[in-house]
Amino acid sequence: MEEQDISSSENLENSNPNTDTPSNEANERAVEDFKSRIDLKPLQDSVEQIKQEIAKFIVGQNEMIELLIISILTNGHSLIEGVPGVAKTVTAKLLAKTMDVDFSRIQFTPDLMPSDILGTSIFNVKTNEFEYKRGPIFSNIILIDEINRAPAKTQAALFEVMAERQITMDGTRYDMELPFLVFATQNPIEQEGTYRLPEAQLDRFLFKIEVDYPSLEDEVQILVDNHHRQDTMDFNTIAPVLSSDAIKKYQDLIKQIVVEDNLLNYIASIVNNTRNNANLYLGASPRASIAILNAAKANAAINGRDFVTPDDIKRCTKAVLKHRLVLTPEREMEAFTVDKVVDQILETIEIPR
Repeated sequence: MEEQDISSSENLENSNPNTDTPSNEANERAVEDFKSRIDLKPLQDSVEQIKQEIAKFIVGQNEMIELLIISILTNGHSLIEGVPGVAKTVTAKLLAKTMDVDFSRIQFTPDLMPSDILGTSIFNVKTNEFEYKRGPIFSNIILIDEINRAPAKTQAALFEVMAERQITMDGTRYDMELPFLVFATQNPIEQEGTYRLPEAQLDRFLFKIEVDYPSLEDEVQILVDNHHRQDTMDFNTIAPVLSSDAIKKYQDLIKQIVVEDNLLNYIASIVNNTRNNANLYLGASPRASIAILNAAKANAAINGRDFVTPDDIKRCTKAVLKHRLVLTPEREMEAFTVDKVVDQILETIEIPR
């Protein structure tokens, strides 16, 4: 009787193997068919051209450049943090140059007023009426240099325009021309004459991108390139790659990327864990969940896939969460970091299969 049971079990395991476990060839064919649903080749080619144009002056910093490109594709703002001299401002300017859109740079200082950004109403003697003079915020790509040097009153002027792409002046609403993206830089070391950004404003940034020092090999190449250029940088050599229409087209394309339900649950579980984590005083909001979802879609697209994988989510999660989470005082005293907390969360939550 026992021999018969064993034999039946063996027959069951060996019978019709393709029913439960498809062959590798079948899997590969299915993946190839899936990839062909959306034509991502033009988007990939444009991203590669942008990288090539920026590489004319920037050596390395691939992570920063790719995250900034993702932020453009997802219509999200980015906060770039790093010590002086690591090409934060130059990279943002070069990226803006690769797009055939308007660009505006605003240097934040402690005496900057909201009207210096948004504009103000001026009395016209000829017409005997007030006329609204638009400020530098009316552009497509806005580079805010040293954003943490302006006081809270000036920072608050950015709340509406960053979240809703509009401003309200004297009861009149003015819509921003799309695309509208803010790239802001700040120095994490120097604290004199700076103001901590409000959490509500930080939450409006899709990414916080931390820029580190270049490697030894990259720094040698920087010196070689600088010597050959004779310490000059002619930004006019940068060729525009994307028009405003192309940016809008690619942003719409990103929205079509397929995301399985189990991956949506994965994103929600990551963000929900931040709200119940003993190491954190403040967790992430649903805006963070949406940011991870959109960034993962863009990451998949620039890698030629019209479907999101867990690796896409993990790749973007840290840049989305690091400026939204606040450690408990005890953890801060222990020199714990938000990055460590995010790593622990990603290790704890089961990856969908």
